[in-house]
Amino acid sequence: MNKKLAAALSGGAVLVLALSACSSGSSKDDKLDPWAKQVCDAVQPQVQKIAAANTAIQKETTDQSAPADVQKADSKGFQDISDAYKAMAAAIEKAGPPDVDSGKTKQENAVKELNALSASYADLGKQSDALNTKDQAKFADGLDGVAKQLEKLSKTGTDALKELEAGDVGKAMAKQASCKSASASASPATTQG
Repeated sequence: MNKKLAAALSGGAVLVLALSACSSGSSKDDKLDPWAKQVCDAVQPQVQKIAAANTAIQKETTDQSAPADVQKADSKGFQDISDAYKAMAAAIEKAGPPDVDSGKTKQENAVKELNALSASYADLGKQSDALNTKDQAKFADGLDGVAKQLEKLSKTGTDALKELEAGDVGKAMAKQASCKSASASASPATTQG
């Protein structure tokens, strides 16, 4: 039961990489570089926060952990992840649309997607808080349900994020040191367990 949650968390960490693992190359338009720097600088700490939350949840999600400890780690971790996605959405919204074709639509879609992820992780935290930690069997069943929701969430498309960072925007982001370091810090959390 706890292995399912840990595996689902590993899959969910992949979502983080949508904004941080940009393709390399040089952008055609230097107007995108300041936008990319602003977004990458704001996203990097959030990527690290998500990676740390995933690690903390995985560390506590073992068969030897007490239900109350697992619940506490899940609750804090899911809230941290929710807050991080919300902060990413705010950063992209604050940066404004990138100077590319359909930039405003791409930006709005990415913000909407990140806010939806934030809400979904907040809901997982509420589900985790509601689990019965006094009864091991009921807790295991409830945790299994949380793991299934998390697995669905990890398969949620990040199409809007991929669309935002396509082409010249992705190239501009790839040049930013903070996007490179965000990608590196998120990578260990994506190993399947």
